[in-house]
Amino acid sequence: MRQISVLGSTGSIGTQTLQVVRNNKDIHVAALAAGSNVDLIEQQIREFRPELAVLWEEKKAEELKLRVADLDVKVSWGMEGLIEAASIPAAETVVTAVVGMIGIRPTIAAIEAGKDIALANKETLVTAGHLIIPLAKEKGVKILPVDSEHSAIFQCLQGERGNHIDKILLTASGGPFRGWTLEQMKKVQLEDALRHPNWTMGHKITIDSSTMVNKGLEVMEAKWLFGVDIDRIQVLVQPQSVIHSAVQFDDGAVIAQLGTPDMKLPIQYALYYPERRYLPGDRLDFGKLAKITFEDPDPVNFPGLALALRAGRTGGSLPTVFNAANERAVAMFLKKEIGYLDIARIIEEAMDAHKVIAHPDLNQILQTEQETYDFIAAR
Repeated sequence: MRQISVLGSTGSIGTQTLQVVRNNKDIHVAALAAGSNVDLIEQQIREFRPELAVLWEEKKAEELKLRVADLDVKVSWGMEGLIEAASIPAAETVVTAVVGMIGIRPTIAAIEAGKDIALANKETLVTAGHLIIPLAKEKGVKILPVDSEHSAIFQCLQGERGNHIDKILLTASGGPFRGWTLEQMKKVQLEDALRHPNWTMGHKITIDSSTMVNKGLEVMEAKWLFGVDIDRIQVLVQPQSVIHSAVQFDDGAVIAQLGTPDMKLPIQYALYYPERRYLPGDRLDFGKLAKITFEDPDPVNFPGLALALRAGRTGGSLPTVFNAANERAVAMFLKKEIGYLDIARIIEEAMDAHKVIAHPDLNQILQTEQETYDFIAAR
């Protein structure tokens, strides 16, 4: 019986992870952690019977504790609870599906406890990859990517140990505003940005996909996961979301991973690696697909991607500023406090105002995050 802990169990990746658990009969969920959705995590506790459940807010955790008083489950809260869930002795693998930099400290705790990481929290590597990757190597744990693109790259590299990567082809759907001009995007409303053409995701990542900020974050994540320079990662728009990413080797050969847009595939692959298990769902029908098309991204009308590449090339604390500024700007857009194009503008202003720290430690990363939030609040 495999034992896992799921951080972010009520979000999109978390609920799909539990669907994978539901489809298979040999995984036990040792711990569940979520934000504030008391109703859903109670349902999850009753179905999966974890040893530990965590909510972010103490008040919500106290409510949950009363609701599940009839069950043998410990209820904790806050960062302390997240770290406890990440390092719980029973779990062999921790699924990090929380959104944002909140995932850094639990991920570090899990690695230090010798857990393998099924990584869906890209912000951890974007902001602290220089700390996470060496620590994982030191502790001998695996970091198994859950993002569809990074899972695709990981799958393409199986059996290629020792062969040099010439280039990573990181694909993007282009989002709902592919081909739009800045003038057209001035009129974008929240409801427009939340309509992704191919994927069903949480609100934050859906907005990030529409601005192509998400693809910029994925470029920085790929740098750390696969040990390649930013300039050897090429973003390629593939509107059908059939090719999830590809790797080009020194001899010119390109190996790609294809499939329907279903996040349960990379989740299940990470949980059972290197085994491939049957996964219910649609299969690619190449006859019906008819064609797969490609485009270069538009850096002028989607400046979020260009800003991400600038942050990635500069390194140090600048990726933290990029990520934190985007988190805050997207939160403001979701509350309808700013316009759609203000997201990239706020990111650029924060990056321009920041004095880069070349090799930030964890405290400096978290301090940079807070300073970025303070800068945006004062603007």
